[in-house]
Amino acid sequence: MNSRTEHDFVGEMKIPNDKYYGIQTMRAMDNFYITGTPLNTEPFMVKGLAYVKKAAAMANADLGIFEREIADAICFACDEILDGKYHDQFLTDLIQGGAGTSVNMNANEVIANVALEKMGHKKGEYEYCHPNNHVNCSQSTNDAYPTAFRIALLKRLSIYKSSLAGLSSAFRRKGVEFSNVLKMGRTQLQDAVPMSLGSEFNGWANTVAEELGRIDSAKNLIREINMGATAIGTRVNAPEEYPDLVTKYLVKFSGSPLFLAEDLIEATSDTGAYVQLSGVLKRTAVKLSKIANDLRLLSSGPRAGFNEINLPRMQPGSSIMPGKVNPVIPEVVNQVAFYVIGADTTITMAAEAGQLQLNVMEPVIAYSLFNSIIFLSRACDTLRKKAVDGITANPEYTENMVMNSVAIVTLLNPIIGYEESSSIAKEALDTKKSIHDIAVKERKVVTQEKWDELFSFENLINPTFIRK
Repeated sequence: MNSRTEHDFVGEMKIPNDKYYGIQTMRAMDNFYITGTPLNTEPFMVKGLAYVKKAAAMANADLGIFEREIADAICFACDEILDGKYHDQFLTDLIQGGAGTSVNMNANEVIANVALEKMGHKKGEYEYCHPNNHVNCSQSTNDAYPTAFRIALLKRLSIYKSSLAGLSSAFRRKGVEFSNVLKMGRTQLQDAVPMSLGSEFNGWANTVAEELGRIDSAKNLIREINMGATAIGTRVNAPEEYPDLVTKYLVKFSGSPLFLAEDLIEATSDTGAYVQLSGVLKRTAVKLSKIANDLRLLSSGPRAGFNEINLPRMQPGSSIMPGKVNPVIPEVVNQVAFYVIGADTTITMAAEAGQLQLNVMEPVIAYSLFNSIIFLSRACDTLRKKAVDGITANPEYTENMVMNSVAIVTLLNPIIGYEESSSIAKEALDTKKSIHDIAVKERKVVTQEKWDELFSFENLINPTFIRK
């Protein structure tokens, strides 16, 4: 195979000539086989790096740091990557030592070699366009990597937000569909008071919709970048005008509403925005898992469980029990939630583990946040398409459960008082008689007319205070 020889201060390596990455990417591939998940599995991160390098090239050219011809070639390479080309050259593992240096150099090398070919040179002829001197000019991994990461997060969060909004809308549609389905509400898994099945689904719609605002708040923190900070925030090796200029180009190219941090030293070492975002994702995961638990309970049975709703039948549920169908979609949502909750612990510990002017654990933060966002997006879409949209109700069964429940005695409290209601409840439990028969027919403490008023469908699902 044709190859070229590249060097760094550690030594020399042979690089296959068909590869656009170089020696530092090769070293990283040798050193870090951890997740088996290469950088190109998160295309937004690859594109985030391209945005950063393009903006830096334009700023450096504007400031006269290097020739416009070099900047144009770098911008060409970045545009190619933004169009989806050369992603197969971004192969460093997402979890790596070095605070993301290997990811940054992977981008620098690929962009340099694409630029070299555009300029009419061969790969590796770095005297014309160098990965460090030109592509990484006025930068450090410590500002380029987190800026690309934040751009990628903003793009990824937009997709997630759409998935979450779609799930909320699906619950709301079912809320309308089930608005006239009477059922028994429960607290501590015991009968409580009546409600409509529609109001239960509306509750889920609203609790999911609440998370959209939390995402926006977290995104505002992610928008802050430290481009121009270079190594530790002192702007070493970067022109004074560079941070503001490169930020303007980044906003223009990426379309993301980024802004430059006021304190670049603080921004370079701080990972609080990631902790905040992870906390928001965990909060949503907990909510989704609770909803999944409810769906599993309400669909349990079908003949020896709650049996209030029917989930779509997705697949046979057992290799030994014929006819068994399991709630596999809520189950997978539960498992995604467990992963996100665990990832939040990883992100918390990684953020805490930074020392002094840099947090070197950002790669595992990136890996964890990307996975959490992607998994939650897919979980929302899966729950909506394969469960919520196809849910049906069993209205006759649920209404019968309400009218045969002892718990409906609560509605008699304003009429006959708590003590009398408790006595009726005890007798109903002991004798298996209905609340109606004891209260209306036997004890005659409530008239049939008053009973009909209290236990009308409308009053059961939207109770009003009814006097004696």
